[in-house]
Amino acid sequence: MIHSLSRRSLLGTTALGFFGARSLATSLEAYAAELDSVAIGWPQDVPSWDPNQRFVPDAQPIFKMVFDQPLDQDPKLELIPNVVKSWQLSADARSLPIELRDDVVFHNGDKMTSADFRYTFFERIKAGHKVDIANSWRKVTDIEIVSPTKAVMRFDSPAPTAPQWLAFLGSYVVPKDYMEKTGVDGFREKPVGSGPFRLAEYQLNARIVLERNVSYWGPKPKMRRVTFEIIKDPSARVAAIQSGEVDLTVSVPVREVQRLKSEPGVSGELNPITRVILLQVRNDLGFSDENVRLAAHHAIDKKALSQAFYGGAAVPLSVPATPGTAAYLDDYRFSYDPELAKQLLAKSGYSTEKPAKFTFASTNGNFPSDYDIARALVQMWKKVGIEADLEVIEYAKYFELNRGAKLPEATLYSFDNATGDPEIFAGYLLNPKMPFSAWKGMEIGQRAIDLFNVANYDERVAGYKALNKDAVESGASIPLLQSVQTLVRKKNLTYTRYENGWVRADTMAWG
Repeated sequence: MIHSLSRRSLLGTTALGFFGARSLATSLEAYAAELDSVAIGWPQDVPSWDPNQRFVPDAQPIFKMVFDQPLDQDPKLELIPNVVKSWQLSADARSLPIELRDDVVFHNGDKMTSADFRYTFFERIKAGHKVDIANSWRKVTDIEIVSPTKAVMRFDSPAPTAPQWLAFLGSYVVPKDYMEKTGVDGFREKPVGSGPFRLAEYQLNARIVLERNVSYWGPKPKMRRVTFEIIKDPSARVAAIQSGEVDLTVSVPVREVQRLKSEPGVSGELNPITRVILLQVRNDLGFSDENVRLAAHHAIDKKALSQAFYGGAAVPLSVPATPGTAAYLDDYRFSYDPELAKQLLAKSGYSTEKPAKFTFASTNGNFPSDYDIARALVQMWKKVGIEADLEVIEYAKYFELNRGAKLPEATLYSFDNATGDPEIFAGYLLNPKMPFSAWKGMEIGQRAIDLFNVANYDERVAGYKALNKDAVESGASIPLLQSVQTLVRKKNLTYTRYENGWVRADTMAWG
């Protein structure tokens, strides 16, 4: 993309006649369009245009452009006001008064009020709408409307992470009157939000085109038009950025980032984010034996994985939390020890001649080097006496299998926690009542359940630190690496980097 017109070429063009003038006008229009348009190569489509329906982390940067969340986060992940301008969680964490801005307008012209807030986080759930927020807001007993801009959320038990959830997965305010008029299916066909962009064009699994919302209440985006090209294959995303089809793309192999960085006009980044690459493990089938689970963990050389697939940028993890978050244990290390792995397997009657066997699933292209990591794990396990049958599943299939408790014994996954709160790491991964948890064992599971009702922050964090260590040492959790976001962009395209990996089109501009 060329963003310069020389003075000489402009003067030369003005000497042309009528047709030359028309040509110049066309060129200038195209030039202006380039300056306020961006094309993004994205690995996944949205699950639907009902933003409350499904918790899909990779859909959030798209949803955030069309819909508004009550609260937002700054690049360092601190909670900040959004359409909710003030909030105060009670000391017992059983009520949350909020105040909305009075100048927020949905794309259809309706003004946002506390009735829309109540509808989204209470009425939809009580009406039986099949939405994932029914889980995150399951404790809500009522939302009292105090005025058009004020409301109070009330909970049946402590909800200490309620403010965090107002800025997390699925928590987008939808217009009550419009959704009731169109019905849920009609809303999905013609979605209406209040975000900085509105949906202009949609082709399932192919393309999303957004146009700037001129009536947006907040800072106006620099980009007038944003196009998400849905490109599921990582190599195809690489080709798209090389050819100029897209201006930015994510989740490409690290080796390609390193190669593309040397090309003129292209910038490549490896950004650690608040996602954990881990094995989602069951407590039954081939993983019912604690010795097998622990052996599988001790056999993994995490430093080698990081070096081979992320150039050493991915931090090896010993607990299901990322460095710098509240329940991360700086001084705890789970050892890479293949000899100990063999000893544990021998206790249960297994060896390299008589291997323990289980099924192992991985996506291919959902996050950088996922399938490569999976194949490396299979080889590491084989050396100690574990035979893993590797199968590839689609990203969307993972959620379906996990909700139905049908994942295999181990599944390679990158778990998103944009808030950094420990409840949304270990709590959601180990609470058997959660749809995120593959682990259903109650010894660890009950401790996770109990922590959901602890209102005191320090007590809660201490509890999660202890749970993190005990879960790993019983084989209920097998964390591997801090996830690294790979991103390639044109050098003159700027954006704001968020520690949770959000790539927000409303922060983009051409330099």
